[in-house]
Amino acid sequence: MNNQNHLDAQAARSKAYTIFSYVVIIIIAFLFLFPLYWILTGAFKTKQEILATTPVWWPSEFVKINFENLMSKRSAPLFDISIGGWAVNLFGYRFSFAKYVIAGPTVPAAMRWLVNTVFMAVTSMIITCITSAMAGYVLAKKRFWGRGILFSLIVCAMALPKQVILIPLLREMSALKLYDTIWAVIFPIVGWPFGVFLLKQFAEGIPTEMVEACRIDGASEWRTFTDVMFPMIKPGVGALAIFTFINSWNDYFMQLVMLTSTKNLTISLGIASMQAENSTDFGILMAGSALASVPIIIVFLIFQKYFTKGITMGAVKG
Repeated sequence: MNNQNHLDAQAARSKAYTIFSYVVIIIIAFLFLFPLYWILTGAFKTKQEILATTPVWWPSEFVKINFENLMSKRSAPLFDISIGGWAVNLFGYRFSFAKYVIAGPTVPAAMRWLVNTVFMAVTSMIITCITSAMAGYVLAKKRFWGRGILFSLIVCAMALPKQVILIPLLREMSALKLYDTIWAVIFPIVGWPFGVFLLKQFAEGIPTEMVEACRIDGASEWRTFTDVMFPMIKPGVGALAIFTFINSWNDYFMQLVMLTSTKNLTISLGIASMQAENSTDFGILMAGSALASVPIIIVFLIFQKYFTKGITMGAVKG
């Protein structure tokens, strides 16, 4: 009887703990989701409802004036492709080639800014994941002189604030004729030390015997990496993809320094520039923020499985 009472008491405590955990999780989830809810509903509110002293939790009627104002302020080509624009000196004679620009249809500038931001974030994500996976594999499974020193430098680079390397980066992008282009924001993000550090830790969890077996079977280094290592560190790559996408999307400071032309702005810079021209229009700000949040939500939903698995593996790794 005593054992039965003890088991019943233990089951009651377990049930109470489970209920308490769910309540805490729901509260935390609500706190994180509330800003998104406020932005999405605010994008469809009137100016009076947005500025009301008493918060309006739900629009009395859904209006689209904020999105219309966002789309009507400026215009820009949807895309532009430059061809040529370079010269060659051959035995003292200069051959010049004209620069041709192929421009897409004219659209609201906000659409161009959104395309710029998506291109910047997706390109940074893809290149960072590939280069970090290769570097992590080499640092984890290859033995060469200076490997420890190189990894120590990468770890130290993680502690450097962007403001310290801003001037060298700015001069480098200017020398490469990349200033005021999206590539001036992409390339500094690609060399992200955190990505190398993260995937090195994942690669170290792969048995070295698997790599040696591939070498015995005659597989090349590239084949070993693509067919064995990369599929096994895919959860880490998924987690890094989300981190890189969000880091690139929210890197307002680097975007502010590197981009100046209206057609090359990102969505956050574009909205900020529109606010600087006039008094703050919170309707446009809400509409732009709602528009900018959609790609991040989509990317998270796509990589959510790998992100969760990657965080879990990182937590239990010995």
